[in-house]
Amino acid sequence: MGDASTMHRSHPWDRIYPDDVDWHAPIAARPVPALLDDSAARYADRPFLDFLGKRWTYAAVAREVDQVAAGLQRIGVGKGDRVGLFLPNTPYFVIAYYAVLKAGGTVVNFNPLYADREIRHQIADSGVTLMVTLDLKLLYDKLAPMLGTTTLKRLVIGRMADILPFPKNWLFPIAKRAEVASIPQDERHVRWSALRSGAGHPAPVAIDPATDVAVLQYTGGTTGVPKGAMLTHANLTANTEQAALWFPGARPGQERMLGVLPFFHVFAMTAVMNFAVRLGAEIVLLPRFDLTQVMETIDAKKPTLFPAVPTIYTAINHRTDLAKYDLSSIRYCISGGAPLPVEVREAFIRLTGCTLVEGYGLTESAPIATCNPAKGANKAGSIGLPLPGTVVEIVSLEDRNSVLPTGEKGEVCIRGPQVMKGYWNRPQETAEVLEGGRLHTGDVGIMDEDGYVAIVDRIKDMILCSGFNVYPRNVEEAIYLHPAVDECVVAGLPDDYRGQTVKAYIKLADGQSLTKEDLTAFLKDKLSPIEMPKQVEFRDQLPKTMIGKLSRKALLDEEEARRQQEGKAA
Repeated sequence: MGDASTMHRSHPWDRIYPDDVDWHAPIAARPVPALLDDSAARYADRPFLDFLGKRWTYAAVAREVDQVAAGLQRIGVGKGDRVGLFLPNTPYFVIAYYAVLKAGGTVVNFNPLYADREIRHQIADSGVTLMVTLDLKLLYDKLAPMLGTTTLKRLVIGRMADILPFPKNWLFPIAKRAEVASIPQDERHVRWSALRSGAGHPAPVAIDPATDVAVLQYTGGTTGVPKGAMLTHANLTANTEQAALWFPGARPGQERMLGVLPFFHVFAMTAVMNFAVRLGAEIVLLPRFDLTQVMETIDAKKPTLFPAVPTIYTAINHRTDLAKYDLSSIRYCISGGAPLPVEVREAFIRLTGCTLVEGYGLTESAPIATCNPAKGANKAGSIGLPLPGTVVEIVSLEDRNSVLPTGEKGEVCIRGPQVMKGYWNRPQETAEVLEGGRLHTGDVGIMDEDGYVAIVDRIKDMILCSGFNVYPRNVEEAIYLHPAVDECVVAGLPDDYRGQTVKAYIKLADGQSLTKEDLTAFLKDKLSPIEMPKQVEFRDQLPKTMIGKLSRKALLDEEEARRQQEGKAA
């Protein structure tokens, strides 16, 4: 975003930019499927996906992507149609993602941990009519009630057993019978096997990378209810290319990526999946985070690239049986999703000998905007330097347009090829967040004389919990459904493990009683585990502003004062 003269003027980071990274490197606008097509041509026989021991080559995945893309076109998926992915990290996710895009559709990522009302909201907002999922009750049973009661008309069902290695593929339907859903035989349910049964020659679709939306990625933005960030093909391929430029030491065709972060999250979609495809790397897929499984996988599979959130690095650092595992294969790690404590970074580097850098971004920037360099200064508390082709400016909080000099505090704003097209069907919010041709992040920061940026505060109330966005309003709305609740405020408190943890402050209606345990049981089907308040405080009154609004700031100020007092006492 912004004109060429502005993008190429001198910047504070010019003098100290890494010698092996060209900020001015050309970044072509390309369709996302071209990433896979290029690597499949270059690394056809190289392993691409490793899922619990079963492996697929680049050629095999590319062939199945073409088959599924043709199958999607046969059942009516065309240019711009939104197709939901309701999947954990499995080969189905990777194949469906690229197949939907090759068929001309738009991917809508769904978090499988979402509660019923969150799924319904996203289906309604995006207009999804087709969803891809697995034959697991945990997933299917959430989506089946949506058929006919929302815009959702059909489900594509993949068999879990079909992606498991022998003999697990035989044993799974028997040993895990209670976990496998019974799928009806009707026109609303399309088997994955039927989708990929054709010759595999999808009709070519003309894609304009600069304008055609590849992914609707839902986020709360700077405030409010989750909305779909329209990420174009050019946004996603640009951010993937920027990541490749930022890590020139990454070896095309030789790296192995550990894929434990969920691909439905924008950070993993770009920094793990698409980046790995761009490099011709093998992805070792893990369907969920289990610390012991992660440790055993690193020891056995020897991944070289390991993007993660601070919570994961912290968990590894705190293992008491580290001597059992060889972690020395890890070469490069990028941490995102939440601030990376200096002590966590240093401990993990001592443990593995890797290069671990902290990056920063938003869903709206596809997502990476800044990163500390792989070679060069990693300044404590800094989110690093702008990626190639990216301009970061600190803008006045008062007028939202005046760019402030280095050393002054203001709103962090971003311009670059990775900045989204806008919010889906929300022109007013789009105009506000892209005011002045800049992406207004809602974060308050300072840029030093070298161009390194530090985040010092948040304008938005969003909670970053283990790298996931938790929206206080969403949690509050669920709590308000309980008849005993009169008023409530939800806020994020510092947490050494999760980054932030969710706390609810509640005033009960007159004559009512409620315990934390009863509230948790009530919320179980209304919130995902990551959103569930870990702390609940019942109060006779909640603080309010002068105009009578409940004051989250006053509660956070109280918490900060309490922490400082406890620190002095200690």
